[in-house]
Amino acid sequence: MRHPNSVKEVVENGLCIGCGLCAALGPFEMTYTEEGRLRPKRIGPGEETTILAACPGAVAAPNQEKAAFEDPIWGSYHSIEQAWARDPDLRFRASTGGVLTALSQHLLRSGQARFILHCAADPEQPLRSRWVLSETPEEVSARAGSRYGPTDTLAGLEAALRRAEPFAIVAKPCDAGAVRAYARQDPRVERYLVALLVMVCGGASDLGKSQALLQDLRVSEEAVTLFRYRGYGNPGPTRVETRSGEAFEVSYQEMWADESGWRVQTRCKLCPDALGEAADLAAADIWPGAEPAGEDAGFNGVITRTAAGEALFREALAAGALVSGGTMTAEAMSDTQPHQVRKKRAMAARLRGMAAAGSPVYAHQDLRLAELDGGDLAEEEGTKQRVLSGRFRERMPE
Repeated sequence: MRHPNSVKEVVENGLCIGCGLCAALGPFEMTYTEEGRLRPKRIGPGEETTILAACPGAVAAPNQEKAAFEDPIWGSYHSIEQAWARDPDLRFRASTGGVLTALSQHLLRSGQARFILHCAADPEQPLRSRWVLSETPEEVSARAGSRYGPTDTLAGLEAALRRAEPFAIVAKPCDAGAVRAYARQDPRVERYLVALLVMVCGGASDLGKSQALLQDLRVSEEAVTLFRYRGYGNPGPTRVETRSGEAFEVSYQEMWADESGWRVQTRCKLCPDALGEAADLAAADIWPGAEPAGEDAGFNGVITRTAAGEALFREALAAGALVSGGTMTAEAMSDTQPHQVRKKRAMAARLRGMAAAGSPVYAHQDLRLAELDGGDLAEEEGTKQRVLSGRFRERMPE
């Protein structure tokens, strides 16, 4: 298998997730495409070697720390527990149980971090997201909530590192992989990054998914003052508010029941690590069978990946930031994320299909793709035909 040798090749072959790393490190800026995806646009001359050594479209790997337990699907971990934010208001407002928000607040209150690099709704364009640096627990709380559309959190990485202060990152699993890879090139990451936190990710939709909802509601994007995907309950409704005072709510099931309409980006369908193996800690939804039976109080499955992640989790429990609902097994996690299990087992075949069609694929190691390979010829052939038909092709913004 060959690997991409330029940012342009990453984008054009459907391997870009729009994480923003190239905008932080090189002569690129992130811009929305006609399809509603965040993609890099070259704005000047410059080399790409440093970017490609960490780009999630070119390389994928877990963190390299040995943990206490190993599972073929879930990888290396110290513990898996059910948990939620102790603060009932935070637990109610945040997505799921509010674990990542509570951990971020704990890091700030304890002085372990001076700020958090994460993403939030753009106050000027609430349908869209932007990277932010939150310095107080109140800022973290105000910016809490899932952002299902495009996010370029790592476009803020260089700004975070330039501050030369301890900080944490809350992002997607693919973003975490990029940060780990970049840390091997830039010692500032090891020096200042105190925690790398992610959600277990079902995939990032392009902006078209959100725009389709507005079209159904007959609301223009310019009229929107709030676009909240989840929260205020678990899973909570998608809520839209407008400048004229109108408000609309769509249930989680109505928003996401039809998987064919998710508009998940191509790189997500090829993701070898949606489970956060590169992070210190990952938080997940834990509905049996991955389907919410209705609204509940909010519960996260928490997977600690590194000794630092395990220590942070225990500290947050002891400090009263989090409540534990007891341990979980890897098998129980698989029951709550059956789609992730299927994707992990199918990934080797999908990558073979891409390669057979002449497409580059990302380099990958230590993610057990060969071990989990079931030799699914239908997956392989289906992926090959998608590549040959041009369904993975994208244009680099000019």
